Amino acid sequence: MRRAFLALLALLLSAPVFSQRREVHIVSANDMHAAIWAFPQLAAIVDSLRVEYPELLVFSAGDNRTGDPLNDKYEIPAYPMVALMNQVGFDASALGNHDFDVHSLARLTGLSNFRYICANMTSEPGTGINTVPSQVFDVDGIRVGVVGVIQLNSHSIPSTLPSNVDGLHFVPATDVVGQYEWMRCDCDVVILLSHLGYADDLDMARRFPWLDLIIGGHSHTQLKGDERENGVLITQNKNKLTRVTHSTLVVDSGRVVSKRAEYIDVQTFPKRNRVVDEMVRFFSDDPHFSRVLALAEAPFRAREELAIMMCDALIEGCQADMAVENNGGVRLDSLMGGNITVRDVLEMDPFDNNVVMVELTEQQIVRMLLSYCNNQLRRIPFVGGMRCVVTADESNPLMIKSLKLLTLDGKPLDKKRKYSVVTNNYVTDTSDIPQGSAIMLNKQTTDLIMHFLERKGTVNYAGQRRLQLAFPTVTAAILRGFSRAAESFRSILKIKHI
Repeated sequence: MRRAFLALLALLLSAPVFSQRREVHIVSANDMHAAIWAFPQLAAIVDSLRVEYPELLVFSAGDNRTGDPLNDKYEIPAYPMVALMNQVGFDASALGNHDFDVHSLARLTGLSNFRYICANMTSEPGTGINTVPSQVFDVDGIRVGVVGVIQLNSHSIPSTLPSNVDGLHFVPATDVVGQYEWMRCDCDVVILLSHLGYADDLDMARRFPWLDLIIGGHSHTQLKGDERENGVLITQNKNKLTRVTHSTLVVDSGRVVSKRAEYIDVQTFPKRNRVVDEMVRFFSDDPHFSRVLALAEAPFRAREELAIMMCDALIEGCQADMAVENNGGVRLDSLMGGNITVRDVLEMDPFDNNVVMVELTEQQIVRMLLSYCNNQLRRIPFVGGMRCVVTADESNPLMIKSLKLLTLDGKPLDKKRKYSVVTNNYVTDTSDIPQGSAIMLNKQTTDLIMHFLERKGTVNYAGQRRLQLAFPTVTAAILRGFSRAAESFRSILKIKHI
């Protein structure tokens, strides 16, 4: 008996050791911003990968909505995106700041066949917004833990109208992610589904090296495929489904031993999913959006040209002296010459913002502009009816040292006079203005823009500018920073939408 046992033991010891390596495959998108037209190709990409990897996971890093009126103006705002994500088979989504737009998130969470994951948000009873802080997925026996987080602005909420997040409470992501280190022992793979932006994702990787992968969004940063920080793989793509990421994690004996990311072009993908094609065609069947409002005699080649036109529309529609448009409120980088349609206006200004009038002195206007952008050069608002001269800080060219306002013909504003300034409720809700000075006009910004275009018939804003960067006279060492400041200021014209 003893001999038989020893023989069996010897046989087991001499048997070859088979590797337990297995793979987890993930398709991830970020900042889709209602790009419903790209879903037939996205679905085909997912279909082709599922043939090879049946346990494929599909994630979104947030900002699924806001960008196409076919989605955003639907009977249930943003339902088309949810229906399409359900059809593709998304497994989870982070929350982005624009997912809170227009108060439809509660209904959308109930209609979604996937979970919304956000660890640094809690909701009061009655909001109806159903989320989870984390979720564990079983991929053929491999445990994949996912934690979701969202970026907060200087007001400690996501960058949306404060009223959009009534009943919701937020804490910084860095305060909560560490609480999920238990996943490192409980799961084979740990992922941060992040709507923080690339710079903050780098910081999270430095703080929490026990993460295997950060699927990022918010800053629309196009990465190349193998960006790692502190051993953590980080992925992110441009917005509007330009690309998606196929991540492969190789797991052996309960830990990730290899990982890679491949970026796939969506809009040039040669195949389309026919069912999703029909769904997109159904959601697109609304002739209202193709109604022509005016003719653009020349293309709008910069966001500031679009912003000036929007400001002029507010000024004329409200008989105001000046207008202010937040840089993130202009959602198109350019617009071709030719017919301008209702859809074009709703794409450039998709937020259902209300028009607000304030009576302000020159000093109060300056305070409003600087408080809105928190003295950051890249966030300076666009203006109409006036010129704005911005001087960069000598020690930090990305910050504002001073801001001067001029009339359109270059003269200083009258410091003793109050000017009527028209803007939108997002600007007044997120900037420093005298208490009680904001007057709601019960008009929507898009209505004024459309009426303005119809009255004009033709428009031409080619080359128009209202913002000017002034350089301080400093030493040669500081001059090296001017190129950075100039590039930052130029990027205002094509600033990433966040």
